[in-house]
Amino acid sequence: MDLAISVDQKQLKDVLLNVATVRPVFIWGAPGIGKSAIVEEFAEEVGLECVSLLGSQLAPEDIIGVPQIVDGRSVFCPPRMIARSEPYCLFLDELNACSQEVQKAFYSLILERRIGEYRMPEGSIVIGAGNRAQDNAITKPMSSALLNRMFHVEMHANARNWLEWASANGIHRYVYDYISTRPDQLWSKPPKTEEPFSTPRSWHMLSDAITSYGDNIGMEELRVLANGCLTAAHATQFLAYVRQVRGQYSLKRILSGEQRWPDKPEDRDVLYFLAQSLRAQLLRELPQSKGNISGATMKLALRAKELIAELAAISPEVAQMSITPEDGESLPGWFVVEAVRDIPVLAKRRGA
Repeated sequence: MDLAISVDQKQLKDVLLNVATVRPVFIWGAPGIGKSAIVEEFAEEVGLECVSLLGSQLAPEDIIGVPQIVDGRSVFCPPRMIARSEPYCLFLDELNACSQEVQKAFYSLILERRIGEYRMPEGSIVIGAGNRAQDNAITKPMSSALLNRMFHVEMHANARNWLEWASANGIHRYVYDYISTRPDQLWSKPPKTEEPFSTPRSWHMLSDAITSYGDNIGMEELRVLANGCLTAAHATQFLAYVRQVRGQYSLKRILSGEQRWPDKPEDRDVLYFLAQSLRAQLLRELPQSKGNISGATMKLALRAKELIAELAAISPEVAQMSITPEDGESLPGWFVVEAVRDIPVLAKRRGA
């Protein structure tokens, strides 16, 4: 499934509040971006118990139940988890990982909120969720009959929303501050090989692990934790960030002229992180058209060119990285043209 429009965490909550109360909803999204957490929060907000079933672990009899003889007739008895007397929110996680037989067992439950003679109490809600085929997760084709029984919405990770949640949920300051600086690294596309990758869930996991170790955690332990949770490139940059914090380097102070780029060989990873942070700030603040630039932003652009020239004297490769396209994101064309033109002059002037 690849919908034309996707929503963030807050928008999804709004969809659930308005649609899930009247129609079954299916949430598509990559692993680890918080689909389950949103459903649980939604159920709590509307005052319903959330009952979760994991589709990949179900057999048909787990839904329709097993037959019993009652007054000389066979009656299917659905499991106690489903057959409840009070309204509740039934969350069918990994629904598109079910076998075709299990999907069939869900037909009447999803559309009519019933199984055999059992009907869900008035006010009950049914929500499904699953990964997309491109996520390299366990998925099976969903029948058109099942697809057509639900409203479909795709969720994406939003760093601003996640940071709001993180500030209220005790996320470790290293993780919170890093994602504040590099919101583009909150989520990365699942790899085709079996290796960790960055998601809101994996950053939360890293936060818990760091908190468990305590504030005196060493860099070697941090290296193990970061590489066990994150995309390899993100782990490297996160570690550089922590070294930068502990070494009291700051991009803000470098921009203001209070500090210079770290130039020692052992600080090369910190230098790379700071250069990446400068690039990320330029991506956030520079307009695509120079005609829309403000005085403060023009000052940032001029200072950035000076810093890139200084950076080139320490590491031409890192300086080149700071202005070249990465992951489909390019700095505004006018800035790149000016940087290519002005940096050699600035570097020569600096040398003189």
